[in-house]
Amino acid sequence: MTKSWHSQRERSNPLTLQVIKWIALNLGRPVARLLLYPITFYFLVFATEQRQASLLYLNRVLNRKPGYLDVAKHIHCFASTILDRVYLLTGQFEKLDIIFPEENMPLKFSQQGKGCILLGSHIGSFEVLRSYGVRKCPLPIKILMYEGHNPMIVKVLYALNSNISEMVIPLGAPDSLLQVKDAVDAGSAVGMLGDRIMEMDSNKTGHCTLLGKEIELPVAPILIAASLKVPLIAFFGIYLGGNRYQIHFELLSEKIMLDRNNRQQDLDYWLQQYANIIEKHIKQAPYNWFNFYDYWQEQE
Repeated sequence: MTKSWHSQRERSNPLTLQVIKWIALNLGRPVARLLLYPITFYFLVFATEQRQASLLYLNRVLNRKPGYLDVAKHIHCFASTILDRVYLLTGQFEKLDIIFPEENMPLKFSQQGKGCILLGSHIGSFEVLRSYGVRKCPLPIKILMYEGHNPMIVKVLYALNSNISEMVIPLGAPDSLLQVKDAVDAGSAVGMLGDRIMEMDSNKTGHCTLLGKEIELPVAPILIAASLKVPLIAFFGIYLGGNRYQIHFELLSEKIMLDRNNRQQDLDYWLQQYANIIEKHIKQAPYNWFNFYDYWQEQE
């Protein structure tokens, strides 16, 4: 799994990103959304690996043979969330209808002086939470993230809101874990993604089943939550179409306990709980899955 997504080249280019950003901010969201159709067509025709990965995934989740119209819908959903990052990062929340859960679980723990780990994934929009936390919700948030895979996109997004870069804890830095500890000790929620294996984590994985086939996932989020003795909460910002998003929080555990004698079995257990939650959400909103590579290693 690691090799598959790390080997994909970034298809963005600075001029295109700048043009889209200018149109989004100056001509408005309706006009900018018209650009999503040629963008979808481009990736549908020329992004062979991503198109094939979409077909393989949709075949699993839809329980029927998908067609190119399904793939186009899948790509268009992803492109929509990328466009909406512009508005999320510039605080233009009035352009989006964001549905928050009745109970803001991370905020409840934060008000008790307890930080938490928010375990996200490449499903829907992670930025819905990050940007909402900056402008609309009194929840202190830090993001542990790998910035090296799409550097051009990251650069443009940071230019939209310089405060976002102050929230980021770079994954792989010498003091990354120390920064995470300081953040949760201060009552912050620390968000991270748990559905892809990083190169640095290739030997630190566990096994679980997703959509009927075994996969490997990184155990780092489980280990961090267990070592810091903080709640582990799964998070999803599901794109519902149009301008609508819905945020979901699901508590995995207020305190992860790992048996020293059955450490790997316990890690696999918690990974399976996370995978079960992922499976539930992608079955409800299948086009929100944004891992456009051979996730289940189905091709030679």
